[in-house]
Amino acid sequence: MTVPATADVAVVGGGIAGAAACIALHGRGQRVLWIAPDRAAETPVGESLAPAAGTVLAQLGVAHLLDGDGHRPANATFSAWGTDALVERNAAVHLAGPGRVLDRARFEAGLRELALAHAEHRSSALADARTVSGIWRLALADGSQAAARFLVDASGRAATLGRRVAGHRRDDRLVAACAFLPHRDPGVQPTPATLIEAVGDGWWYAALLPDGRLSLACFSDPDLLPRGLSRDPGAWQTLIGGTAYIARWIGDAGFGVEAPPRLYSAGTTWLDPVAGSVDGAGWAAIGDAAAAFDPLSSHGMTTALWTAERIGEAVPAWLAGDRQPLDGYTRAVADGVTAFRTQRAALYAGERRFAGRPFWRRGAAPAAVGSAVCLLRILAGKGPGREVERPP
Repeated sequence: MTVPATADVAVVGGGIAGAAACIALHGRGQRVLWIAPDRAAETPVGESLAPAAGTVLAQLGVAHLLDGDGHRPANATFSAWGTDALVERNAAVHLAGPGRVLDRARFEAGLRELALAHAEHRSSALADARTVSGIWRLALADGSQAAARFLVDASGRAATLGRRVAGHRRDDRLVAACAFLPHRDPGVQPTPATLIEAVGDGWWYAALLPDGRLSLACFSDPDLLPRGLSRDPGAWQTLIGGTAYIARWIGDAGFGVEAPPRLYSAGTTWLDPVAGSVDGAGWAAIGDAAAAFDPLSSHGMTTALWTAERIGEAVPAWLAGDRQPLDGYTRAVADGVTAFRTQRAALYAGERRFAGRPFWRRGAAPAAVGSAVCLLRILAGKGPGREVERPP
């Protein structure tokens, strides 16, 4: 049997984290093997890019991907959280400027094109990974084989490798019911804004996409959502009707509620640790494979980019015999998870209107905590804001 040539690093996973890792590692002189099936032609869920991502994109040398008309500044956020009033926060208060609401498909396509130029690509899933004399021997689903000195798990919440070599932790069972609503009323120009609304059994998120559709998501626990929701447009419409501001925005702006939502896992999960070695062969997890946070943080894509950039520094050092950068990465992610969980507990506990309801009791419990600083500060009332009488 022919032994395949050994790459410096194999990156497993075709999302933002995987593509960014290929770019970062190649930029530091590594021979990169990218194991990633071709992605389905559908609109990815999640489009909010935090202001901090701009710095990371610049470090990766891909800041130009935010140029053009396909993305819009995330200037205005409205929230009804802890109060019946709708509160507006504006990006003018952020020193880093506004974040972005992305044309997610366009952004990922641009990142993927750059990654393909910097890595040997195998359009297949990883079937098995074993270590032999400090080398990862990889079996792919298409029957081919590969080898690498270091393995990066960028496989998302599945954590294909990470779950085998590290502890997998979970705080909750949060799920997201997501849909993209078309705009049907040419006589109304929807406000380019993001709206967050807490309700008795969870919370809602809506954002106007650059192409005019409304990205809509309801976050709750599986036992609190209507049965068969993903197959029942009527149940979806009834659920929307239970909101105050979300329903008014949809109705006033003329968005169409025509199809049921798709359901996705959205809970807080993480690996412990997120990097290490197996029989002398190094590994690390990045993006959602390392830590997947409650979407209330709006930091999923930023975390994917940041972990990819950091691993781009740590892996070459590890391969050269310096373990400290990889150890530092492990500590940084662990500290971030701890801070996230503590902050999320405080935020959920702050929604006292529904304190007796199961969703909010679970979210505020010490065993189910976490959220990132940017949106926390907005919703917790840190910084200037004003109440408005109606939704955008």
